Amino acid sequence: MKQRIGMIGVGLMGHGIARNVMKHGYPLTVVEHPGNQPLDELLAGGVKTVANGEALARASDIVILCVTGSPEVEAVLTAPDGVLAGLQPGAIVIDCSTAVPASTQRMAALVKEAGGLFVDAPMTRTAKEAHEGRLNLLVGASAELFARIEPLLRTYAENVTLVGDVGAGHSMKLLHNFVSLGTIALISEAAACAKRAGVDAQTFVDVLAKGGGGGAALERLRPSLIDGDPSGMPFHMSNALKDLGYYVTMAGDNNAVDAIAGAVRATYADAVEQGGAHRTLLELPRLLGD
Repeated sequence: MKQRIGMIGVGLMGHGIARNVMKHGYPLTVVEHPGNQPLDELLAGGVKTVANGEALARASDIVILCVTGSPEVEAVLTAPDGVLAGLQPGAIVIDCSTAVPASTQRMAALVKEAGGLFVDAPMTRTAKEAHEGRLNLLVGASAELFARIEPLLRTYAENVTLVGDVGAGHSMKLLHNFVSLGTIALISEAAACAKRAGVDAQTFVDVLAKGGGGGAALERLRPSLIDGDPSGMPFHMSNALKDLGYYVTMAGDNNAVDAIAGAVRATYADAVEQGGAHRTLLELPRLLGD
């Protein structure tokens, strides 16, 4: 008999996860929330709903959290009607959010005190890959626990990497996002300068692609730079700023150099101040060029 899965956070990313968990035959329950995507497809497939995390945990062997970040994770776990209030002995909590590792360690300790097990499994890629079951997961767990949950993780992920013990997944996610967001900021700033210097956008992209600027970030930006189409990556500036803030916090906690991270964070902070909080990441070249 397959494990009973509970899920909190059925937004852009979470809906894809829930859809694939359901398709692979796992009994699934989700918490009702105004931030959820429409649940019609899930309900038609037999997915159940409950009102809060406590009720969800009482009905689940594994609880998946797909919320925004550390404050939201802490809230859904520790609220009076939260997950910890109903967590069953031996149940597993899988946190797919982007979070501060120090918070991850605190939440893992609380889950352990409640008789459960905690895994951090943040994701990379976009809502499109979530829908297709092709996410990348960065997992922080013991090897034994990882082996137990890997079949579930592979229902919605193409690449699943065990990074290390609890907290390592969230650390790796912040490292990944710093490099990714930093590269996008670097190319966007160069593109804004290129425009003012009279360099043709197509030429700018072609030269970078054939040289040291080629890679995933440039390809993400290509439609925005050449055609003015920023729709290819529905990731908001505010989320980028949050993730970079988490990275700077992690760097500080580890006494690591963060000079470049501070500059990148300032770039996104300026973009948000210009009214870009709900604009997508690929609008950054235009915001910097205005």
